[in-house]
Amino acid sequence: MSTPYYVSPEQLMKDRADYARKGIARGRSNVVLQYGDGILFVAENASKALHKISELYDRIAFAAVGRYNEFENLRVAGVRLADLTGYTYDRQDVTGRTIANAYAQTLGAIFSGAGEKPYEVEIVVAEVGDTADLDTIYRLTYDGSVGDEHGYVAMGGQAEHITGLLRDRYVEGAPLAQALRLAVDSLTLGVDGQRRELTAAQLEVAVLDRTRPRRAFRRYLGPQLEALLASTAAPESEPGSDHDGEDHDVESNSADVLTQFNDGPPENVDDSNK
Repeated sequence: MSTPYYVSPEQLMKDRADYARKGIARGRSNVVLQYGDGILFVAENASKALHKISELYDRIAFAAVGRYNEFENLRVAGVRLADLTGYTYDRQDVTGRTIANAYAQTLGAIFSGAGEKPYEVEIVVAEVGDTADLDTIYRLTYDGSVGDEHGYVAMGGQAEHITGLLRDRYVEGAPLAQALRLAVDSLTLGVDGQRRELTAAQLEVAVLDRTRPRRAFRRYLGPQLEALLASTAAPESEPGSDHDGEDHDVESNSADVLTQFNDGPPENVDDSNK
C-alpha cells in the first residue's frame, strides 16, 4: 500500500500565494491617489470595453488588476450588495468599508479552500467623503487581506517601483492636472530609468469628484481625456519665472478643462452599475 502524499499547510499556503502573486505581477499597473477634489484612478488599459476601473455606488469606486473574469465577478457582486443595502436601508448606509469587508471574506475563503485555485486579483475600493479627511481607500489582496491606504496606492506589474516614485513626489491636496501628471509619469518610468510613451488611447482614467452632486464617479474618455492630458504638460518657463507661477498655470489649465466638459452629459458607466 502506497503512502499518501503529504504537503504541510505552510507549504500549501506558500505555493498558493506564489501562484497568485505571479499572476498579478504579469498584469499592467493601476494607480489610485487622492487629489484636492477627490480620488483619481489611472490604469494602463488599451481596451475600450473591458474596464479595470468602475463605479460601485454613488460615491464608491472599484479598481482592480489581475484576471479580468475574476475581478469582474467581484465587481458585479459589489454592485449588487450596494444596491441591495441601499434599497433595504438607506443610500447613506452603503459604505466602502462594507463592500471591502465582503470582498475580504470572499477572497479569504477562496484562498484558504482546497477545492479551487486562489483568485489572481488585487483590488482597491475607494470612497470619497465630503472632505479629504473623510476619503477612504481600501486595498485587498488575493488572500483576503485588507489595508487602509492613505494618499496613494499602486497595484500590479511594477507596483513596488511605482510606489517608490509616488512616495518621493506625492503632494497632498494637489490639483487634478498635477495628480494625473504624477500618475502617468509613475506608470511610464521603468525600473531601468527608460520612459515609455502612453497616449490617451492606452489609458483608462476616472475620478471620484466630491464636488459632483450625488454620483461622484466620472470617467474621462476620448477628447475629454486628451484635453486633460494636454493640460498636464509642463509649461515652458520663461527667464526669471519661478515654480509658483508654473504650478498656478497648471492648476488654471486643469480648471479650464473641467469647466469645458462639466456642462456636458453625465458620465456613462457600465449598465450593470445603474
